[in-house]
Amino acid sequence: MALNGKKVAFLVAEEGIEQAELVEPWKAVADEGGTPVLVSEKAGEVQAFNHLTPADTFPVDVTLADATADDYDALMLPGGVANGDFVRTQPDAVALVSAFAAAGKPIGVICHGGWVLIEAGVVADRALTSWPSLQTDYRNAGARWVDEEVVLDEGPFVLVSSRKPDDLPAFNREFVAVVGA
Repeated sequence: MALNGKKVAFLVAEEGIEQAELVEPWKAVADEGGTPVLVSEKAGEVQAFNHLTPADTFPVDVTLADATADDYDALMLPGGVANGDFVRTQPDAVALVSAFAAAGKPIGVICHGGWVLIEAGVVADRALTSWPSLQTDYRNAGARWVDEEVVLDEGPFVLVSSRKPDDLPAFNREFVAVVGA
């Protein structure tokens, strides 16, 4: 399914991003003709990790101050424990996630990337998955957490979620299909 130039914002912190959860969905979007855009709090580069080991750096395309949901067709929230924790503490990131949800635009999330969804107050009555350690956080926020490789919830905005890097093939297929619809 071709994405025909649709723009997908990949929202990340300055460091702590799980590299596979950034790179593989990015490649899936680009391979289908979409335009992935790296959004972070500050200009420069962000540091990805392979679990706890520093990996590659990636250039920021747009800062949070310059990003609006109107500029993109979908939002992607890669995981990484530190990434998820840092992103949820950034008011501009929480506002951007809220704007995507309010606009009814698709949101993809992997692993710990969804902490910002809880902070934005957009998971109540939604089905999703994540790294298992977040299940209590989601349930406390009113979500229905399930342990599956990919979960599609077609509520007020389409939410595609996965647990970990092993789930990326299933996640990428579902996310690209949703963005391309």
